[in-house]
Amino acid sequence: MSSPSASLAVWASSWLAGVSAPDDVIDAMAEWAPMHLVVAADEATAASASLAWPSPRADGIAALLTLVRATSGRAPGGARQPGNPGIELLLPSPGSAQNLTPGTAFSRAALVTGQAVLVGAPGADGIGLVPTVEGPDVMRWTVHTVRVPDHFVRDFSLGEAEYAMRDAVRGAAEALGTMSALPTRTPNGDPRTRIAAELESLARHRYPIETPERALRVLESADRVSAILSVAQHDSPTEAPTAAAEVARENLIRPLWSAVRAARLSAVARSIEEGAPRA
Repeated sequence: MSSPSASLAVWASSWLAGVSAPDDVIDAMAEWAPMHLVVAADEATAASASLAWPSPRADGIAALLTLVRATSGRAPGGARQPGNPGIELLLPSPGSAQNLTPGTAFSRAALVTGQAVLVGAPGADGIGLVPTVEGPDVMRWTVHTVRVPDHFVRDFSLGEAEYAMRDAVRGAAEALGTMSALPTRTPNGDPRTRIAAELESLARHRYPIETPERALRVLESADRVSAILSVAQHDSPTEAPTAAAEVARENLIRPLWSAVRAARLSAVARSIEEGAPRA
């Protein structure tokens, strides 16, 4: 699992589908931090959601699940309307902020962190959840009141994401080779060992048992590309790159990261859609 928001989206959806127990969700989220704080973004949200404001409370994941259940309109194991899972993962980045309402506090916070979870029916008022790391053992979830988009924009279908990840693995390997050829300030060890360590860190965060196999393949490929890119970008050259070299580097890396984000969004969305019971 690549982010706390992805973990919350898939595990909360699995719980609402009646497949996972609350303790399963709590255990999965504890891999990110043993303590989770929940706080409203503003006084109006605090009043409507019965949340702490302005100081957070250590209410934990159980409080988030209660809020998700109430906002999604579904009891655990209950039916939903087809095409309306009630939970959406967002992984925005500068230049790629679809499904966010411009100019809102939620949009700004989601762009800063690069992740968020939307809960609610399309076209209705819902909540946006944004995680931030408060310390080595603490994660804060800020709850925003939001308007859920009528329709969610997807860069890829799951099939397109699977194809894109095959190309991205090759592209990331080429990027690693290009950057590893540059002299660096400090030796960082065998890239293969560092990639394996990155993948091991991601693999600590498991998926619900009902996650579709094809979605898992896409997510695993995205993790591999992400690990390769992270290792490639970690090496710092001994000499400042020229402007042309920096542009070339960005042109090489940016589309690969975009493909990773799009693939993860498609795979998580399919997991949520297929894992939830139908009306």
